[in-house]
Amino acid sequence: MGAAMAEAAIDPQVVPGKPGCALAYLRAHNDSDPHQLAHDAVAVPPTTRRLPVRRWNGAPAMVGEAMAATEVLADEVLADEVPVALVYNGISHAVMLATPDDLEDFALGFSLSEGIVDCRTELYDIEVVCHGAGIELRMQLAAAAMYRLKSSRRMRTGKTGCGLCGIESLQQFDQAIPSVPCGGILSASALQLAMQGLCLFQDLHAATGAAHAAGWASANGSVQLVREDVGRHNALDKLIGAMARQGIASHSGFAVVTSRASYEMVQKAARAGMPLLAAVSAPTAMAVRLADAAGLTLAGFVRAQRHVAYTHPQRIAEC
Repeated sequence: MGAAMAEAAIDPQVVPGKPGCALAYLRAHNDSDPHQLAHDAVAVPPTTRRLPVRRWNGAPAMVGEAMAATEVLADEVLADEVPVALVYNGISHAVMLATPDDLEDFALGFSLSEGIVDCRTELYDIEVVCHGAGIELRMQLAAAAMYRLKSSRRMRTGKTGCGLCGIESLQQFDQAIPSVPCGGILSASALQLAMQGLCLFQDLHAATGAAHAAGWASANGSVQLVREDVGRHNALDKLIGAMARQGIASHSGFAVVTSRASYEMVQKAARAGMPLLAAVSAPTAMAVRLADAAGLTLAGFVRAQRHVAYTHPQRIAEC
């Protein structure tokens, strides 16, 4: 970790668990900045800030009217984004930019989806530590998991949305991925229902317009669990971690995300044992190849009355 992070760690504020951590972090920093306005915790999610802005609108109020530009002073709600360091047995492994909420879910989900731990029981403890430079997730791994982590030599300092930060050569780019379980057959309408339902649970995005969501739906399309983050990979990691902590079986439904389906999104879903990943936007060609090899059904452009099945369409009944 950099010098700034090390200096800030001299007098950290230790928060034992997820509840209140992000809110405590934001309150401490909002109060120290006179330009930050206190937000209404009821009106908007706690992981946001209000900022004074100038809004300009040059569009006519009604079709056919003359254009009359307006400029007004207003408050804008912004999603917060902070450096979150993932530290295993005292060794810093990654620094991600993330929304400071559901951090214990993020810690476990990242550890599972990156193959650092094989199961939840290999992660003994998670301590959330907030200080001036950001937030540390201090985790204690089982000896076998820590040995694998050291042996992998993949020490990554990542940014949101970057899937290969930190590897030093093409030889370190491992495309091996486990096969997913068969899973059940669901209807095309279940995909539509899940994507529509996901929108209803996006409190952070509704307040800011700047967050992705990942949700878990049952086979009939009913959304069971949702996690949000400014980064699409982080949102999926949080979902994977939340499912593991709550004991939700990955073969019992499917995942739906408000983003494109990248290589890493498919990789994370497959490692979590999800049989189907449905995205609102397109996948990449590499993501399709990986999904096909893993036996994962990958659906894109899941929107009103339509979707595209890129791999293993037999899980989706077109009715």
